[in-house]
Amino acid sequence: MHKSSSLIMAVIGLTVCFNLSAKKEVEVIETPASDARIEYTGRTLTEGTDVSYDWSGIYLRVRFNGPYLAMKCSDTKNCWFNLWTDKEMAPEADRVFMVGAKDTLVVLAEGLGKGEHEVILQKRTEGEQGRFTVHSFLTEGEILQAEGRSQRHIEFIGDSYTCGYGTESSDTNDPFLAETETENCNLTYAAIASRYFGADFNLISHSGQGICRNYDDFRPGYNMPDRYSQTFDEDPQQAWSADMAPYRPDLVVIYLCTNDFSTARQPHETIFAGRYIELLKKVKANYGEDTPILCLASNVTPFSFDYIRNACMMSGLSNLTYVALTSGIHNYEGDLGASWHPNYQGHVKVASCMIPYISTLTGWEMEEKPYR
Repeated sequence: MHKSSSLIMAVIGLTVCFNLSAKKEVEVIETPASDARIEYTGRTLTEGTDVSYDWSGIYLRVRFNGPYLAMKCSDTKNCWFNLWTDKEMAPEADRVFMVGAKDTLVVLAEGLGKGEHEVILQKRTEGEQGRFTVHSFLTEGEILQAEGRSQRHIEFIGDSYTCGYGTESSDTNDPFLAETETENCNLTYAAIASRYFGADFNLISHSGQGICRNYDDFRPGYNMPDRYSQTFDEDPQQAWSADMAPYRPDLVVIYLCTNDFSTARQPHETIFAGRYIELLKKVKANYGEDTPILCLASNVTPFSFDYIRNACMMSGLSNLTYVALTSGIHNYEGDLGASWHPNYQGHVKVASCMIPYISTLTGWEMEEKPYR
């Protein structure tokens, strides 16, 4: 538990003195992270007045009056974040920064004009980079009700492609380096497709994970069908329930199987099908039989589509659509980044293949506008 006495005392409307700069001391209002006016999208856990999370892509919206917004927070490792002020999320963030310590004060906005403002803060790196906890927000004016939640929502379940591993790299020889900002979930096919439709999204993704076999047989018997049931990516003990989320997705996209076929090995199809069906049933149990699921087979091998199609057919479930991505989707001289993962341009191409299916499955109209 966080031990700061100021946080233990924090309540809505509490006025405290805080040194905003070396020049002056002004009065600020400290608001708990759990305040209902602050909007979180993605799996979070509230303990007392703290809100914690570790999955990629989770974002919060804070709307407030006045020129200043700061956040008291903690991180177990080194998480990177994207931030936008007074605008919706876009491929380019207004600011990128890292939090790597406990009891940290981060100034999110300052020097803004009078009136209402909004900040969106997105976790751009995955659970392995740390668990992030928000303790409270500091403002000079009142915290207002966030009003940004879309009527549309997509949930994406995947591996490193969905996490954004290497999206900001243009060289296949680059290593994975979250600390140098090469991982950015906001540049993935998931974020691109969601922006195209004006939809909120959440990611349940972890690099190296497969349906029944992880990359190079790492941690056998613990795969994405298991992690999907967790509140935290990195904590198998903390179960998650759909009742914990303030939204229901209109569509769930599963983009898994690359790691199952990694290092020139092939999983037994019966085992793969059993675990894939297990994941499908968990999604249906969470959101209902009518929720459509779009199942993507990667270009790792032509067999991947057969495995996924057969699993869907064997499941006996309805509202399942399966799609194959072949090797022709990427130009290997320009669409790939670190460790042969898709870069931003590569993810644009994946999104462009998915968008017609999303339109058909949800009824959302396709517009004549760029994918970005």
